[in-house]
Amino acid sequence: MKKYLMYSGMLIAGLFLGWILFGNSSEEKIAHNHAEMSETNKMWTCSMHPQIMQPEAGDCPICGMDLIPAETSADGLMADQFKLTKNAMALANIETSMVGEGKIENSAMKLSGKIVPNEEANTVQVSYFSGRIEQLNVSFTGEEIRKGQLLATIYSPELYAAQQELITAVSLKESQPALYKAVRNKLKIWKLSENQIQQIETSGKVKENFPVYATVSGTVSEKLVAQGESIKQGQALLKIANLNTVWANFDVYENQIELFKKGQEISITSKAYVDKEFKATVAFIDPVLDTKTRTVKLRVVLNNTAGFLKPGMFVEGNIKGITSSKEQVLTVPASAVLWTGKRSVVYLKVNPKEPIFKMLEVTLGNKVGDFYEIVEGLNAGDEIVTNGTFTVDAAAQLQGKKSMMNRDGGKTTTGHEGHLGMNETTSVKNENHLNMNERMSVSKDFQNQLKAVFNEYIKLKDALVKEDSKKGIAASKKLLDNLSKVDMKLLENKDVHTHWMSLENEIKTAASSISNTSNIKAQRNHFKHLSSNLANALEVFGINEKVYHQFCPMADANKGAYWLSTEEKVINPYFGDAMLTCGEVKQVIEY
Repeated sequence: MKKYLMYSGMLIAGLFLGWILFGNSSEEKIAHNHAEMSETNKMWTCSMHPQIMQPEAGDCPICGMDLIPAETSADGLMADQFKLTKNAMALANIETSMVGEGKIENSAMKLSGKIVPNEEANTVQVSYFSGRIEQLNVSFTGEEIRKGQLLATIYSPELYAAQQELITAVSLKESQPALYKAVRNKLKIWKLSENQIQQIETSGKVKENFPVYATVSGTVSEKLVAQGESIKQGQALLKIANLNTVWANFDVYENQIELFKKGQEISITSKAYVDKEFKATVAFIDPVLDTKTRTVKLRVVLNNTAGFLKPGMFVEGNIKGITSSKEQVLTVPASAVLWTGKRSVVYLKVNPKEPIFKMLEVTLGNKVGDFYEIVEGLNAGDEIVTNGTFTVDAAAQLQGKKSMMNRDGGKTTTGHEGHLGMNETTSVKNENHLNMNERMSVSKDFQNQLKAVFNEYIKLKDALVKEDSKKGIAASKKLLDNLSKVDMKLLENKDVHTHWMSLENEIKTAASSISNTSNIKAQRNHFKHLSSNLANALEVFGINEKVYHQFCPMADANKGAYWLSTEEKVINPYFGDAMLTCGEVKQVIEY
C-alpha cells in the first residue's frame, strides 16, 4: 500500500513539474500563432480616406500617406455591415436622422410643367375657294394679326366664273329670282361679305384677284402655304393662336394621381420672371395615362393678356395642402434615398453609438415636398444617413459591401479598387465604369445644358491657376446661373430627377461658397468639393466631350485633391505657379 502511494505521489509531482516547465511555452505558442493569424488577416486603411482597405501595409493610393491598421472594433460585423471612422464622418459631412412617423399636413407638391397654347382658342385660317396665292401678306411665324386684316390675295378661276354668273343673274333678277338668290348664296358660302357682293352687282365688273381677310385675331403659330402656291377649297393657310389665355401642362406620376383634383389652387413660377407668381386652379386632369412616361397631364388655364407667358416656356407649379391618403406614414428626406433602375436604397446606422452602417432596399410612396413616403423597408425610429449618402455608398462599394450598384456585395471587378483608388488612366466610352456610377441615358439638350455648367467650371479652374480670385468669383456666379438653367423636365424618369437634384444641390453649395469669398485658399478648398460632384455628374450623364480627371497627392495639405480639365497636360489649380505641373491624369471621361 505504501508502495502505491509513493508511485502516485511521484506521478503527480512529475505532472506538476511538466506543467511548470512546458505549459507556459505552449500557451505562448498558441498566443503567438493567434497573433500571426491576426496579423495575416489584418486590413490596412488610410486615416484620411477610410474607404481604402488593403490586405497589407503600404501607401494610400489617394494621398500617399502611410496606411495604418484598420480598427479592430470593426471585427465581428455582419457580412453586410461596414464602419466609417468618426474623422471620416466629419470630413465628408455625413449626417443621420431618425425616421419619423406622422401625418403629412400642409405640405407642398412641386410639379414641372410647360406652357402651351390654349387649344380652345386656336383656329385655322382656311381658303374657302380654290386658286393660286398671288400675294401672301403674312411674313413670319409669330406675327400678330387682327380680325379683318388682309392676309392674302388669291386668283381663283371658279370665283371669277361665279362673279360673271352673279352679273348675269342680276339682269334676270325679276324673271328668275331663285337663280339670283342661289348665285348670291354660293358667294356667301365662299365667305364673300354682303358689301363685296353688292359691289360686284353695282359695278358690273369682275375682280381677277380676290382678298382673304382674317376671321380672328391672334398670333400666327404656323405658316402652311407660300406665295405662288396653288391651293384647294378648304385648305389651311395659317394656324392662329390666341395667347390671351394659355395652358400650363404638368406631369403627374402614376403614384401621385390620387393627391390631385380639379379646383385645387396652384401657384406657378418661371425662371424668366423670378419675382412673379401666377395664381390659378387645376382645370383638367387627363383620364388617360401615358404608358411611356407613366404620367398623366394636369392642366391649368392662365390669363396671359400681358403676354408674359410664352408657349414652350418651362414653369414650376406649387400646390399646397397636399395630404397623404394614409393616416400615419413614414417619411424620409429625399436626400436620403439613392436609386438605380427600380431599386431605391437607404443606409441604416445599425449602432447608435458607433458609425456602423448597412444598405437597405426600400419601397417608396409619394414624394411630398422634399420628402418621400416609405411604404416598406424602414420602421419608425430607425436612424438613416440623410446627408453625404453618396459618400457612404462609395465606402460600402470599396469595402465590398452591399451598395446601390452592387446588391450582393463583393469587390468590384473593374481592375481598380474603386473610383478614388485608381493608379492607372482609364478610358470610359458609353459603358458602365465602376459600379458606383451607372450611366444614365439622357437627351442631348440636357447634356448641352450640363456642358454650359462645365464650361464655366473650366474658367473657374483657370482663374485659380492664375490665383485671380475676382475672376474666380465671376466664373462661379456664371456657373450658378447656367446651373439654374438646367431643365429637369428633360429627364423623363423621376429617379433620374432625384439623382440630378442631389448632385445639383452639392454643386450649387460649393459654387455659392466660392462666389462668396475672395480668399483664394478658401476658394480652392470649395473647388475640391465642386470638382468631386461635377465629375460624378459627367460620369453619369455625360457631355459628349473628352474630359481629363486629374489628381494631385499634395493638394489640400497632402490629403490629395482632384479636378477636371479639357487638356491632358496637367496645370494644377491648387498651387498656382508654385507647383503648376504637379499631378497626373487618373481617368478619361468620354461619354
